[in-house]
Amino acid sequence: MARLAFLCDSERCIECNACVTACKNEHEVPWGINRRRVVTIGDGKPGERSISMACMHCTDAPCAAVCPVSCFYGTADNLVLHDKDLCIGCGYCFYACPFGAPQYPRLGNFGGRGKMDKCTYCAGGPQADDTPAEYAQYGSNRIADGKLPLCAEMCSTKALLAGDQRIIADIYRERVQARGFGSGAWGWRTAYRTTVQEA
Repeated sequence: MARLAFLCDSERCIECNACVTACKNEHEVPWGINRRRVVTIGDGKPGERSISMACMHCTDAPCAAVCPVSCFYGTADNLVLHDKDLCIGCGYCFYACPFGAPQYPRLGNFGGRGKMDKCTYCAGGPQADDTPAEYAQYGSNRIADGKLPLCAEMCSTKALLAGDQRIIADIYRERVQARGFGSGAWGWRTAYRTTVQEA
């Protein structure tokens, strides 16, 4: 089965936040939670880059490793989802995730913040597909309908890609070759300390 993944091309992201808005509207995400957010690195400086961030659905997810009640589980498409009925809101996943994906649904004292919420890759939750119970807890299940996550579909510059990991890698490889330098990834020059001629 295909491994589903996200990829954000920092050369194309224009920080329009359409992905953030699309996610909030599609899933009716509560105020204060952003399952997806746009992070700008070097804001206002030459060479600034923006990257759309959400759960990366890791192969060896640290959130799942630290969860004391094992509410995180993997799907056949290699997505990392969580069961809110099992979640106790301890926050261990919040601290373990390097991408800040799991979030508390509301502010308040410890224990009163509720169960964690995170990006579902528009794949819903453990309930039956497209049921009111699933939508109430997890939002729209676009994967069951054969669609891509709405955040990627709404990206006007196609900076945010979603789908089969191999297809996404091929698309990105073609973009990088067309640009004509290194890997084309943000930070290439810093990491390898090379002077690169841009096309």
